[in-house]
Amino acid sequence: MNGELTLTGRLISLWDHLGLKTAHVATQMPGDIAGFAAAHPGRIAGLMLCVPSRLDPTPFAAVASRIVMISGERGMSEEVTGRAQPRLPGSQRIILPQYDAPGWADVIADRTETIAEALRALPGEASVPGLKAGAGLHAGITWQVHGKGPALVLLPFFLAPSQWEAAIPDLARHFTVIVLGGRHLGGVAALEDRAAGPSYAGMIQGLFDVIAPAPGETILDVGCGSGALDRLVARRFGEANPITATDVNPFLLREAAVLAAEEGHEDRITFREGNAERLPFPDASFNHAFTVTVLEECDADLALRELLRVVKPGGRVGVIVRAIDMPQWWHLALPDPIRRKAEIPPQSNGPRGVADASLYRRMRAAGFEAVTGFPALVTFDRPDGPIWRYREDHVLSQLTEDETSVWRAATLAARDDGLLFMANPLHRAVGKKPAA
Repeated sequence: MNGELTLTGRLISLWDHLGLKTAHVATQMPGDIAGFAAAHPGRIAGLMLCVPSRLDPTPFAAVASRIVMISGERGMSEEVTGRAQPRLPGSQRIILPQYDAPGWADVIADRTETIAEALRALPGEASVPGLKAGAGLHAGITWQVHGKGPALVLLPFFLAPSQWEAAIPDLARHFTVIVLGGRHLGGVAALEDRAAGPSYAGMIQGLFDVIAPAPGETILDVGCGSGALDRLVARRFGEANPITATDVNPFLLREAAVLAAEEGHEDRITFREGNAERLPFPDASFNHAFTVTVLEECDADLALRELLRVVKPGGRVGVIVRAIDMPQWWHLALPDPIRRKAEIPPQSNGPRGVADASLYRRMRAAGFEAVTGFPALVTFDRPDGPIWRYREDHVLSQLTEDETSVWRAATLAARDDGLLFMANPLHRAVGKKPAA
């Protein structure tokens, strides 16, 4: 990676910088800490995997007896932790009753005391660093310190709006709480890595070829995440098309504003908190709008009507959602039983969300005309990147130990051949608001 630090290298550098001999660690995204756990297991005192929706147990073998997994009573977190526990001898699992935990769940706010209690009971002995309250940046990772006591490092969730905030006051009475963030961790890292893929960027460019904003026309992004796609659009259109980017997640909005400023886009992109189901704008506020992998997680029909409402007559709206009704594929030589498991995309969508071909019908029903549907297939080929880890961990969470060995041999062979990549399907459409 041209001399760039790996994530494990960044974390070990941060541990050393902060004087952490050992620390408790908690994360929703096991891939963020997997390399560290495999290479430096002695520096993890106890590890909480909090409602993970993807989990490859293999890297955690050396810390298995010090792992506590939190899962919902149903859904992907229950499935992946249930499959992982037999392969992590001595690990504990706590199931949150009457709770599902999709990737966007605000689980700490929803189950504050249960999870705080589990963190206080983590096995292992963490060292007590001499850190004072404050914040900083090291090795590309931001950190904030709260409280005093044994070290507890909290890595960011994927999409949880309030992250760890609800539990920090309680935890700071027992621990030196070190909250991490920045572009290399959590959902921000995955969203940035996703947008950096040439075919993903090409998919967005194709969307805007159809939207075709004229100079001076305004653009709304609903569910901007880290703002990676807004920066891509800003680079394409420059100052000609002001962008307003909304998200329901204040954590991601803060990170997005920092990243936009780093690239000099602070005057081109305005970030604002907003819910896709109740957009905080008057009717006909924007010339055009777009939304990418958001309508899976909300009331899609209501969100489509809101998008129609806030664009001007004759304006166009672009929508992209995950396609759980089409197979994904990996360029690997695999036996059929493993291939069949790997072809099924993660079935992550809310009860009123849309992640299938009904998108096109729903757009017509919402009132859009001239709906253009053009499904897309995007490729990822950086096996050391966060979006690859996130997607591969979903496959590995379904495999047996023997199947995992076969998978790793196949990926190593493809990497040696320079032909390691996977392809992920999405549904994509552009619709027009009828003229007044």
